[in-house]
Amino acid sequence: MASTDTAPVQTQRPTADNTPAKDSPVSTEDLGAGLDALDSVTIQHAPITRTLREKVLPPVIAIALVLGLWQLAFTLHLTDTYKLPSPAMVWHSLTDLWYAGTLFSIIWTSLWRGISGFLAAVAIGTPIGLLVARTRPVRAAIGPILSGLQSLPSVAWVPAAVIWLGINDSAMYAVILLGAVPSIANGLVSGIDQVPPLFLRAGRTMGATGLTGARHVLLPAALPGYLAGLKQGWAFSWRSLMAAELIASSPDLGLGLGRYLENRREDIDMPGVLLGIILILTVGIAIDLLVFSPIERTVLRSRGLLTTNR
Repeated sequence: MASTDTAPVQTQRPTADNTPAKDSPVSTEDLGAGLDALDSVTIQHAPITRTLREKVLPPVIAIALVLGLWQLAFTLHLTDTYKLPSPAMVWHSLTDLWYAGTLFSIIWTSLWRGISGFLAAVAIGTPIGLLVARTRPVRAAIGPILSGLQSLPSVAWVPAAVIWLGINDSAMYAVILLGAVPSIANGLVSGIDQVPPLFLRAGRTMGATGLTGARHVLLPAALPGYLAGLKQGWAFSWRSLMAAELIASSPDLGLGLGRYLENRREDIDMPGVLLGIILILTVGIAIDLLVFSPIERTVLRSRGLLTTNR
């Protein structure tokens, strides 16, 4: 009878001069340990000094360079002062808002609208994306419409929203939804299209079909593409809101960043105009750094796509 014992796998390991070495057995345990080492992912956390040098110092230098060139252009009188104020004049506008106690209320008015509108867009765009991605007739019917809506400038919706809903918060949210929902839906469709079919077959084999399959198989597998759609959806939400606040004016709307910017423009207050632009830019960057970037790093690290602390 033939023996069922597993004998060590005999391999020839090369020597320093690339000639095979004799009698160098490699056991299956050695091979298994080697495969385990390949499968393991080591996450290296960079020291704080390296993080400061690579992540903090470059943007600080860039900001300092921009401010220096800005001040130089003002000092050389390249244009009229009312067109190009100095950084100190913009800082003075900021301190005026601070001492008046209106700085944070202006920022919060727009930020709350942007966040709440974005969350509503996620709630609407996600099921639409799932439906378009998994239903062929629906994809053929409204897929091109979603792509077209994504390329349509958000400001084009403002006049229609004002006529339909009036100059109120409802018009603001309508513009946000019309700008953000197509981006979120298209991002999810793109992510689902990149899911390997093997994952879907494995999920169906284990009984994950319908909503259960979408929750436990489809959405997790499509998460990188979906996350990219969410980031773009937030960008569209913020830009749509600023466009709506710039155009629509009513005491019932309160004073947001877009309205503040337009008010400064009407008063020919260039330091205030530049301050409004800087505040809008700062909020957008802060949301990306504090919300989307950590989520993106977590997703990539959990999938073994990010092995260093960045």
